[in-house]
Amino acid sequence: MSTLQTEQHGFKAHSDGDWENRAPVQTRSERFKSTQLADFPEVTGREVNWKFTPIASVKALIGGPLEAGTSAPVVSDAPGVEVTRIPMDSELVGRAGIPEDQAAANAWGQAGTALRILVTSEERQTVTVDRTALTQNPTAAHTIIEAAPNANALVILENSGDANLTENVEIVVGDGANLTVVSIQEWADDAIHLASHNATVGRDGNLQHIVVSLGGGVVRLNPSIHLDGQGANGESYGAYFADAGQHLEHQVYIDHNAPRTRSRVAYKGALQGEGAHAVWIGDVLIRRIAEGTDSYEENRNLTLTEGTRADSIPNLEIETGDIEGAGHASTTGRFDEEHIFYLQSRGISEDDARKLVVRGFLFEVIQRIGNEQVESRLQEAIEAELQQSVLA
Repeated sequence: MSTLQTEQHGFKAHSDGDWENRAPVQTRSERFKSTQLADFPEVTGREVNWKFTPIASVKALIGGPLEAGTSAPVVSDAPGVEVTRIPMDSELVGRAGIPEDQAAANAWGQAGTALRILVTSEERQTVTVDRTALTQNPTAAHTIIEAAPNANALVILENSGDANLTENVEIVVGDGANLTVVSIQEWADDAIHLASHNATVGRDGNLQHIVVSLGGGVVRLNPSIHLDGQGANGESYGAYFADAGQHLEHQVYIDHNAPRTRSRVAYKGALQGEGAHAVWIGDVLIRRIAEGTDSYEENRNLTLTEGTRADSIPNLEIETGDIEGAGHASTTGRFDEEHIFYLQSRGISEDDARKLVVRGFLFEVIQRIGNEQVESRLQEAIEAELQQSVLA
């Protein structure tokens, strides 16, 4: 393997230049990126970004032939919102970032066209992207969600039914714009969904990115938010409920790349049933240029029964000492017995008390969506999950 190839494939030399004793790249910002699948090595499952993923289940999406999912989404109408299809070689593609893993590169090369949703209205608009017409055939997709300077919108990606999908979602937030993007996974039980969400936020722009993962056999959704303009704000929230045999994975990256930027990351999950597996990896980078940054990330998991597994890995990299604050937290465990005791002392049964705690735990994220109809539906979905529970 040549030096160039070794660098490309995610390795770096030791300080003495000895490539024979090369070390794998661990820092998120140093990962190799390319739109060409051939530039990446074959996935073995030992890589730092793939080691928790069930590779056998997603192998067709990582390197196999894909259909272009051009006819699947149904986008709602809203004033000041323009929906178009553009070629993948357009200059409008790639502004928010390019793939850093094989599945995203495979989707990039076979998506055919990109669905572009451009919001120009300064009055708050709600746009839904409904994807229920996919099949179990391996499929590629590419979506661009763009908020023009000072635009204001809520964009909801509704995912349900069958799927065997790998996709890239680009999010471009203009200066002073206020955008909320919500991705809801209520797929069929055997659906597979790999998604890379790349976002860039301009000066004084605000992005709230919310993920709710309830359905699907394997769901791996990785948001990367680049705060590229001074005063940019990025918030990344997630709620997930993993059942027996279900794999839900989220790898979050926040890149503070300008002064006085702010970020908040909070993912909360519940797990029940034998083989339920949740993975959360959170990376925050505060670059040397990002003086005055204020950042915090957390992941909290409730294990409701025996036989579940939650992997939670927060990472924080700081290149400047001039910051307002930075920190992270991670917890995984059973119920807080003091909470249960308090509720029981108010006449609530132990079983109902435990379910009440789970509701409040997850609803804290869901209520951030800002759409009453969607929030109510998701609350009902969580209620249905809890009705099947035998909480330990």
